[in-house]
Amino acid sequence: MADETLPFWKTKKLSEMSLQEWDSLCDGCAKCCLHKLEDQDSGDLSYTDVACRLLNIGACRCENYVERTFVVPDCIELMPTNLNVLRWLPPTCAYRLINEGKELYWWHHLVSGDREDVHKERVSVRGRAVPERRAGDLEDHIVHWPEDGYQ
Repeated sequence: MADETLPFWKTKKLSEMSLQEWDSLCDGCAKCCLHKLEDQDSGDLSYTDVACRLLNIGACRCENYVERTFVVPDCIELMPTNLNVLRWLPPTCAYRLINEGKELYWWHHLVSGDREDVHKERVSVRGRAVPERRAGDLEDHIVHWPEDGYQ
């Protein structure tokens, strides 16, 4: 029998979570909504500070979450079955952390109780991303902060 004093993310496998539990794991950082570049020869991955056209940068939320994969064909839906192959997920991502058996950071809203903590700690893209329509060449927007983890 599961310990009822522990939060659901410590007692359930990702594949056992309800849709509501799964969606609540998102910390709202929106780093997964940044464009990434992959070197075709080496496979090296680079993050940019350019946000997907559906991302509301101030709110760090998708403006068309339900239809995002239809509107943006290269948008990848996170699922328990694909987390192991999505190497671009930032090291602070709750889905990645739980999948790897690690703890959530203190600023995650499920731990702290405040959805603003991810922004107060500058873990999110709020104030650091640029809209896709104004970006120009993605190579001019390569940044290192999404992959640096929690600073």
